[in-house]
Amino acid sequence: MKDLVRPSRLAPGARVAVVAPSGPVVEERLQAGLDLLRGWDLDPFAAPHVLDRHGKLGYLAGTDADRAADLQRAWCDPGVDAVVCARGGYGAQRVVDLLDWEAMRAAGPKVFLGFSDSTALHEAFAVRLGLVTLYGPVAAGIDFVKNARAQEHLKATLFAPETVRTLSSHGTALAPGRARGVTLGGCLALLATGYGTAHTRSGARGGLLLLEDVGERPYAVDRALTQLLRTGWLDGVAGVALGSWARCGPYEELRPVLADRLGGLGVPVVEELGFGHCDGALTVPFGVTAELDAETGTLTLDVPALR
Repeated sequence: MKDLVRPSRLAPGARVAVVAPSGPVVEERLQAGLDLLRGWDLDPFAAPHVLDRHGKLGYLAGTDADRAADLQRAWCDPGVDAVVCARGGYGAQRVVDLLDWEAMRAAGPKVFLGFSDSTALHEAFAVRLGLVTLYGPVAAGIDFVKNARAQEHLKATLFAPETVRTLSSHGTALAPGRARGVTLGGCLALLATGYGTAHTRSGARGGLLLLEDVGERPYAVDRALTQLLRTGWLDGVAGVALGSWARCGPYEELRPVLADRLGGLGVPVVEELGFGHCDGALTVPFGVTAELDAETGTLTLDVPALR
């Protein structure tokens, strides 16, 4: 697995498009997020359909065609420097097949930021565009608009990425060791359900896999990990870093599942690295070489997330 292309870091005045490829957006949170970005001397704007609601499927922010059009228009606009998801939820899987990937590749690299359901897009950006992406707090997310730690780490990643090259775990090692590889991952359920599609990698061989999820019971986490094991998707993975498991049951019940399913890989596994659906979530890049040290509980990037 090779490093992907790193987009340029942002500078004051950068134009930022906020899109909603997944679930419906709360207007008050969106406005709060836009105000926060303006406070960073950025120039954010909401894409035309961000506040739409799908007429029959209330868990979607507008129709598939409109959500895809917003994302593609923003990405292909030469005046836009970054595309930021408004929230997660569900729906990104329905968008990836509607995008013109040749046109998006021709538009060149820029920052893409999203998490949770946008895992489907992170994989697609890696497979189709060969691009480093950022997995972190989203523009209309509660953590982004209310948590100073999440805000500060994201801001540093966007403007001064060399200052946040090491992420530290608050947990202990589920499996010992040290490993190097290219970062990839996201929401476990999206990776498991994306397997076999044209927009998801055929495996994590040689990579450092960053995993988290939300609202899945321990048996469902077991099911998704078992699916990845059975398909061979985890064959040859160099190491695993685990983020948050919000609303996935008591952690003392989930931890044995993670140890059971991942411990047999024979690679270092670090828990509680502080990314995902948690307060003060860190922003992590996918597509750069890093070192995972289970003894110190750290993930250290070889290079900054952005150029």
